[in-house]
Amino acid sequence: MSVTIGVYPGTFDPITKGHLDIVERSLRLVDHLIVAVAVSAGKSPMFSLEERVAMAKRECDALAVPEGKSIEVRPFGNLLINFAFECEAKFIIRGLRAVSDFEYEFQMCGMNVRLNPNIETVFLMASERNQFISSRFVKEVGRLGGDVSEFVPRRVREDLIARFRETEGE
Repeated sequence: MSVTIGVYPGTFDPITKGHLDIVERSLRLVDHLIVAVAVSAGKSPMFSLEERVAMAKRECDALAVPEGKSIEVRPFGNLLINFAFECEAKFIIRGLRAVSDFEYEFQMCGMNVRLNPNIETVFLMASERNQFISSRFVKEVGRLGGDVSEFVPRRVREDLIARFRETEGE
């Protein structure tokens, strides 16, 4: 019996309820989902790669995973299409929040197909309650003292608060 593998890549800085919604919905499409946490040094993440992997693993481990399905969290720093190939993935799963996300994702999808036509990209639209959530906005709202508990899991909120306190002292 073959296992269908999907890769859901992102920076996850931090992982949000929107990301976790895509994770759960991805399990309807694949048997094994690899949440691939990108190095993303160019984005200057707030959390280190190790912290982001640990956060994603902790939050994915807390999900109710249907029987016969599995989630794995792994870091990656190479070309996404090569990482997906190395993982024997059939699908790259991307979340779309708004029309503005589509152009970039469409271009990336086209490039990936040219690099490896055997790996399909699947787009999942963000659910209505998560369409406006982005890690960037969560960090900005949190940094300015706003309540982000509606957008991130409780422990991620605590991680954010701790990081903001650390950076205030610098």
